[in-house]
Amino acid sequence: MRKLSRLMSQRYDQALAPAGLNLNQYSILRRTGGRGRPLGEIAHELGMDRSTLSRDLKPLAAAGWIESAPGEDARQRLLRVTAAGRAAVERAMPLWRRAQDEIDQGLGADGIAALHAQLDRAIAQLQGEAP
Repeated sequence: MRKLSRLMSQRYDQALAPAGLNLNQYSILRRTGGRGRPLGEIAHELGMDRSTLSRDLKPLAAAGWIESAPGEDARQRLLRVTAAGRAAVERAMPLWRRAQDEIDQGLGADGIAALHAQLDRAIAQLQGEAP
Protein backbone atom coordinates (compact mmCIF):
# COMPACT_ATOMS: atom_id res chain seq x y z
CA MET A 1 0.00 0.00 0.00
CA ARG A 2 2.76 2.44 0.91
CA LYS A 3 4.63 1.70 -2.29
CA LEU A 4 1.51 2.25 -4.39
CA SER A 5 0.79 5.47 -2.54
CA ARG A 6 4.32 6.77 -3.09
CA LEU A 7 4.33 5.82 -6.77
CA MET A 8 0.95 7.47 -7.36
CA SER A 9 2.04 10.63 -5.52
CA GLN A 10 5.25 10.76 -7.55
CA ARG A 11 3.29 10.44 -10.80
CA TYR A 12 0.95 13.29 -9.87
CA ASP A 13 3.75 15.44 -8.44
CA GLN A 14 5.63 15.18 -11.74
CA ALA A 15 2.51 16.04 -13.70
CA LEU A 16 1.65 19.04 -11.48
CA ALA A 17 5.19 20.46 -11.30
CA PRO A 18 4.68 22.86 -14.26
CA ALA A 19 1.85 24.50 -12.28
CA GLY A 20 4.12 24.95 -9.25
CA LEU A 21 2.12 22.54 -7.09
CA ASN A 22 2.52 19.06 -5.70
CA LEU A 23 -0.35 16.62 -5.25
CA ASN A 24 -0.84 17.40 -1.58
CA GLN A 25 -1.04 21.15 -2.23
CA TYR A 26 -3.41 20.63 -5.14
CA SER A 27 -5.66 18.43 -2.98
CA ILE A 28 -5.73 20.97 -0.18
CA LEU A 29 -6.60 23.82 -2.54
CA ARG A 30 -9.31 21.79 -4.27
CA ARG A 31 -10.91 20.68 -0.97
CA THR A 32 -10.73 24.10 0.64
CA GLY A 33 -12.51 26.02 -2.09
CA GLY A 34 -13.55 29.67 -1.98
CA ARG A 35 -15.97 29.59 0.92
CA GLY A 36 -14.47 29.47 4.38
CA ARG A 37 -14.05 25.97 5.82
CA PRO A 38 -12.75 24.98 9.24
CA LEU A 39 -9.28 23.44 9.35
CA GLY A 40 -10.55 20.33 11.16
CA GLU A 41 -13.20 19.69 8.51
CA ILE A 42 -10.63 19.90 5.71
CA ALA A 43 -8.17 17.70 7.61
CA HIS A 44 -10.83 15.04 8.15
CA GLU A 45 -11.88 15.09 4.51
CA LEU A 46 -8.26 14.69 3.40
CA GLY A 47 -7.53 11.99 6.00
CA MET A 48 -4.85 14.15 7.65
CA ASP A 49 -4.35 15.24 11.21
CA ARG A 50 -4.71 18.95 11.96
CA SER A 51 -1.02 19.49 12.75
CA THR A 52 0.08 17.98 9.42
CA LEU A 53 -2.46 20.09 7.53
CA SER A 54 -1.35 23.22 9.42
CA ARG A 55 2.25 22.53 8.42
CA ASP A 56 1.26 21.91 4.79
CA LEU A 57 -0.71 25.18 4.69
CA LYS A 58 2.34 27.35 5.38
CA PRO A 59 3.79 27.31 1.84
CA LEU A 60 0.29 27.81 0.40
CA ALA A 61 -0.23 30.87 2.59
CA ALA A 62 3.26 32.17 1.76
CA ALA A 63 2.43 31.88 -1.95
CA GLY A 64 -0.78 33.83 -1.35
CA TRP A 65 -2.95 30.89 -2.44
CA ILE A 66 -4.83 30.40 0.81
CA GLU A 67 -5.92 32.68 3.63
CA SER A 68 -7.36 32.34 7.08
CA ALA A 69 -10.43 34.21 8.31
CA PRO A 70 -12.19 34.33 11.69
CA GLY A 71 -14.94 31.78 12.24
CA GLU A 72 -18.14 31.96 14.23
CA ASP A 73 -16.25 32.19 17.51
CA ALA A 74 -12.78 33.38 18.49
CA ARG A 75 -11.30 29.85 18.52
CA GLN A 76 -12.32 28.92 15.00
CA ARG A 77 -10.36 29.85 11.89
CA LEU A 78 -11.79 29.33 8.44
CA LEU A 79 -9.58 28.64 5.46
CA ARG A 80 -10.35 29.77 1.96
CA VAL A 81 -8.59 29.82 -1.37
CA THR A 82 -7.65 33.23 -2.73
CA ALA A 83 -8.02 34.37 -6.33
CA ALA A 84 -4.35 33.52 -6.86
CA GLY A 85 -4.98 30.06 -5.40
CA ARG A 86 -7.93 29.53 -7.73
CA ALA A 87 -5.69 30.52 -10.65
CA ALA A 88 -3.09 27.96 -9.50
CA VAL A 89 -5.79 25.27 -9.37
CA GLU A 90 -7.00 26.24 -12.85
CA ARG A 91 -3.44 25.88 -14.20
CA ALA A 92 -3.04 22.53 -12.46
CA MET A 93 -6.40 20.97 -13.28
CA PRO A 94 -5.63 19.91 -16.87
CA LEU A 95 -2.26 18.55 -15.75
CA TRP A 96 -3.95 16.49 -13.03
CA ARG A 97 -6.62 15.31 -15.48
CA ARG A 98 -3.96 14.16 -17.98
CA ALA A 99 -2.15 12.17 -15.27
CA GLN A 100 -5.46 10.69 -14.08
CA ASP A 101 -6.41 9.67 -17.62
CA GLU A 102 -3.02 7.98 -18.13
CA ILE A 103 -3.43 6.01 -14.90
CA ASP A 104 -7.01 5.07 -15.79
CA GLN A 105 -5.95 3.94 -19.24
CA GLY A 106 -3.10 1.85 -17.85
CA LEU A 107 -5.29 0.07 -15.29
CA GLY A 108 -8.41 -0.17 -17.44
CA ALA A 109 -12.00 0.49 -16.37
CA ASP A 110 -12.38 -2.85 -14.57
CA GLY A 111 -9.06 -2.44 -12.77
CA ILE A 112 -9.97 1.08 -11.64
CA ALA A 113 -13.41 -0.04 -10.43
CA ALA A 114 -11.91 -2.96 -8.48
CA LEU A 115 -9.20 -0.77 -6.98
CA HIS A 116 -11.71 1.88 -5.87
CA ALA A 117 -14.01 -0.75 -4.36
CA GLN A 118 -11.16 -2.27 -2.36
CA LEU A 119 -9.88 1.12 -1.23
CA ASP A 120 -13.37 2.24 -0.18
CA ARG A 121 -13.77 -0.94 1.90
CA ALA A 122 -10.35 -0.52 3.50
CA ILE A 123 -10.99 3.14 4.33
CA ALA A 124 -14.40 2.35 5.82
CA GLN A 125 -12.92 -0.44 7.93
CA LEU A 126 -10.04 1.68 9.18
CA GLN A 127 -12.42 4.51 10.06
CA GLY A 128 -14.68 2.10 11.92
CA GLU A 129 -17.51 2.39 9.40
CA ALA A 130 -17.42 -1.18 8.02
CA PRO A 131 -20.35 -3.48 8.88
